[in-house]
Amino acid sequence: MKSSSSSAPADATVRLSRRSILALGAALLGGCSTPLMRGQTPDIETAIEEEIRNPTVGDFAGAWGMNYVALESVGLVTGLPNTGSDPPPSVERNLLISEMQSHEVNKPNDILASATTSLVLVRAFLPPGVQKHENFDVEVRLPSRSETTSLRDGWLMKSRLRQVAMMGGGVHTGSVEGIAEGEVLVDAAFEGAPEQRHEKRGRILGGGFSHTVRKLGLGIRRQDKSVRTSIAIAKAVSARFHTFDHGVKKGVAKPTRDNFIDLAVTPRYRNNLARYIRVVRAIKLSETPKARIERLALLQGKLLNPPSASLAAIELEAIGKDGIEALKTGLQASDPEVRFYAAEALAYQDISDAAAALGESAARSHSLRWHALSALTVMDHVSAYEMLNELLHVESVECRYGAFRAMWTRNPQDPMVRGEVLGKKFSYHVIGTTGESLVHIARSRRPEIVLFGTDVRLQPGAVLLIGKNYVVRSEVDQQYKVLKLVPGEDNPAEYCTNQVDQIVRALVKLGGGYAEVVNFFRVAKQQNVLQARLAFEAMASPNRKFVRGEDSSPTEPAADDAPPANPLSPDEIVPEEGFLPASTEEEELEFVEHRATTPESGIFRDQLSRQPAKSDKRDQKSLDTYIHPDYQEKPKDGIWSKMTSWWK
Repeated sequence: MKSSSSSAPADATVRLSRRSILALGAALLGGCSTPLMRGQTPDIETAIEEEIRNPTVGDFAGAWGMNYVALESVGLVTGLPNTGSDPPPSVERNLLISEMQSHEVNKPNDILASATTSLVLVRAFLPPGVQKHENFDVEVRLPSRSETTSLRDGWLMKSRLRQVAMMGGGVHTGSVEGIAEGEVLVDAAFEGAPEQRHEKRGRILGGGFSHTVRKLGLGIRRQDKSVRTSIAIAKAVSARFHTFDHGVKKGVAKPTRDNFIDLAVTPRYRNNLARYIRVVRAIKLSETPKARIERLALLQGKLLNPPSASLAAIELEAIGKDGIEALKTGLQASDPEVRFYAAEALAYQDISDAAAALGESAARSHSLRWHALSALTVMDHVSAYEMLNELLHVESVECRYGAFRAMWTRNPQDPMVRGEVLGKKFSYHVIGTTGESLVHIARSRRPEIVLFGTDVRLQPGAVLLIGKNYVVRSEVDQQYKVLKLVPGEDNPAEYCTNQVDQIVRALVKLGGGYAEVVNFFRVAKQQNVLQARLAFEAMASPNRKFVRGEDSSPTEPAADDAPPANPLSPDEIVPEEGFLPASTEEEELEFVEHRATTPESGIFRDQLSRQPAKSDKRDQKSLDTYIHPDYQEKPKDGIWSKMTSWWK
């Protein structure tokens, strides 16, 4: 690590960011109007002087490695029911043949000429912090000149994924960073009114496997870089957070250069890296016991004032155990927003008192639901488990499914949510509930169907055509017959009651998979014979507009309709603002303010699609709070918006 003549943190405190001073002043001015603030905080000038003397990590450093990395490949889909085609001469065809030959495939041209195969374009996105062998979703689509009519029933052969870019008039690829393989689920399986284009693209849920580890780091501003600064930041962060390496306790931060610190992730923040970075950046580099006591009093007052509660909670969380009592006072506030922020910060320290307020926010607030569910997921305390169990029965569809996913993430072997794998094809769960019957179908992470209700039924008298191969037909006395249509042979059949659980099992027994069962629920709902709500990928989002004073919102996405399939194109990726990747020229590291709203939690994220984002009206002063009265998300141009993939 080379030394630098740049000044140390103590010398750089006069350059405290204008953002910090403005945010502090605004919070204090807003808080002085409330009785809770009077008599327990220093005056504004004293508070600002304390901020200048005691800068935070965020005054010197920002996050690196928080962007999503696009991986691409050309692949081969096999097993098509004569809907494939022989690809025309092209760069893609040449690349695929080379790939097949590297796997010692004989006569690749003969294989490509078959109507049961098709050349496809494969893409996936490695999330920040991904570890080796972790799964991710994969997108598959046809090139524009392809004559293949459908990818339904196809299987993507093993495909090696790399970063790809067009530079200097040529194609440049990186090393293999992931492998993709598995059954293709066409977008038409999830669409209410399928179009032909939906047959030509699809996804493989959890079909990608990472071959790399993506590390996080903190980069130091160019004007502040020095060995002393780097060591001071690492020391402060490691004093607050640690991990265990083979049973040995270690700090999470390791200075590697005068402008860069490697940052490990403590397990509790593994699925919420954005919050982890926010808390890390709020850590003070140094603070005397007297200054800590005065700041705790200041932050407690700010916490009890809704406009400043979000930032105050983050700062108290950054303090650690000394801030817990101040946060607990927020749980007693009359304002639900204050209670939420206090509970969220306590949850990441596994304080049991947080569960009740988080459950309230998850059930009632459309805007706070994502954050509340994410916080409940990371808690180890039994109170969080009990609250998630209660949320399985509330009115909100996305809250019920969010609670299920949180419980499964906490402990996949929990008998309540463990479920089973039907036909070795998809995960199937039946959850007892006191709420309305609901069927939830996943289109991310893994093929998964959750029945909320142990006695979901079809109305008698229905005849359902499930694709071209299956028929579900009502018989007498609430009995149903499930037929598999086999040309030229006797059609095998299964008999069952009108209970949905039995019909699903009959379809699987006859050879049906995830796509067929999803289609069954779709058709049953379209014919109004399914006695339950139907929801596709009903997950909360962190990027919803928050209106202060409103506890709930009626704008939750409606069930019974599939969300539109919006696979992200390279220019739609929203990379985390931070530092450019490190290089041998350390001067290339540029400081940019950290955006806390991305990336989303790995628990509640569709890696391949999202709803269209609205405009972002936030100004620079509001960057430190992820829920703001004027906040709405805005797509950002990232590095991939400036590159053209080789197949384009």
